[in-house]
Amino acid sequence: MYRKCPKCGYQNSQNELSQLCDQCGLVYDKWLKSQFKSEVTSKTKSNKSGISTDSLILNAKKMLFFAPEKVSRERFYLNLVIYVVFFVWGWSFILADHYSAILNQSFMHLINLVFHEAGHVIFALFGDFMRIIGGSLLQLIVPLVILFSLLLKNKDAFGASIALWWFAQSLMDLVSYISDAKSQEMWLLGGVQGKDMPGIHDWNNILAQLNLLDSAHSIAGFVSWFAIFLMLLAFIWGGLILKKMY
Repeated sequence: MYRKCPKCGYQNSQNELSQLCDQCGLVYDKWLKSQFKSEVTSKTKSNKSGISTDSLILNAKKMLFFAPEKVSRERFYLNLVIYVVFFVWGWSFILADHYSAILNQSFMHLINLVFHEAGHVIFALFGDFMRIIGGSLLQLIVPLVILFSLLLKNKDAFGASIALWWFAQSLMDLVSYISDAKSQEMWLLGGVQGKDMPGIHDWNNILAQLNLLDSAHSIAGFVSWFAIFLMLLAFIWGGLILKKMY
């Protein structure tokens, strides 16, 4: 079959085509079949992985932008009213001064505060540092859990967009606290300032332990802009779902 062995390169001395290599004993027919099988296997695997990736992307898109085929007029207008309320309310947060404590006067701050204080208690099980940062963590984890629950379990993409709005607002709620980490002039729960009671200011403790205290304002700025981006994303997401419902 081969005058020259494809494995060792030996040139056969016979005039007629040989079925095996005189040097290494390679059987050409078996070698050819094995090469064909390996090529088919590799193509099959690549095709399967490609189909899997495409289906994952397609399923993710369907899940993110899912809307029932039939939506009652009442449900549509209820969702529209909810969207308008959160859209207008959201812009009041976007345009506010995140570095001041003005957001602490909002209704959403009271909701976030409940989970913030609960986070200190829950995360205390994992050490002192986690106890300190746990307040901020839990007030962010709760809206995320609701987001994924609505999206994955309830298939409620519109409700998930509202949960994303809450997550963005909760980030904004933390900006002034992070920015105040070095000066500690913000009035905290209990009517005291952090500078008057060393160790009481969460973000002073967090950034000091991470050696990032001098970067407090920059970190707060990043969190602020990221929160604005997420809230705008929530507006777009919810609007697209409403369009599909309509």
